[in-house]
Amino acid sequence: MEQHSGDSRGPVIGLTGNIACGKSTVLRMLRDIGACTIDADELTHRALAVDGAAYSGVVEAFGQSILGESGEINRRALGQRVFSDAAELRRLEELVQPHVRAEIVGILAARSSPLVVDAIKLIEGGLAQLCDEVWVVRCRPEQQVARLMERNGYTSEEALLRIGAQPPQEEKLRVADVVIDNETGLEETRRQVVAAWERAVSEKGQGT
Repeated sequence: MEQHSGDSRGPVIGLTGNIACGKSTVLRMLRDIGACTIDADELTHRALAVDGAAYSGVVEAFGQSILGESGEINRRALGQRVFSDAAELRRLEELVQPHVRAEIVGILAARSSPLVVDAIKLIEGGLAQLCDEVWVVRCRPEQQVARLMERNGYTSEEALLRIGAQPPQEEKLRVADVVIDNETGLEETRRQVVAAWERAVSEKGQGT
């Protein structure tokens, strides 16, 4: 991992965690305390939009069956296809991730303040190497399933399919500089986030 200690712009924090562990919740908390953020999922949505950089390649690779009535990519239909086939998921990532990575690299180069990069593929996609620290958000597997069913309207089978398509949570935890435990309620999660952010900004902003 590259080190940017002493950079007057402050630290680059990489935020990750498996699906429905609470990354978006932690990202909102960081925004609330003034952190500038990049959401890789938002960049992915942009890349898959009809006028997005990855749209034509994805449609060519996966066919018209993934399109909605207005020509937009139906993410649920695409997800049902790729999350049940590791090779198809890898194919999709190879089409989309280079565009997302290029945009993130450009934002990092132009930044003037501390920045949080939120990406589910932060470690696997090599973005962690651009960060001073890696923060991993964790929770229990049964909480992931419940959140996906409530948030996305998935069946338990669909939720388990998406969870199972990702590397085990333990793989991310092994390389974490900071672990945010999102099991026991929002106030406890917020306490961890605020403490970790204040410590990182203080240390990296002063060149320690």
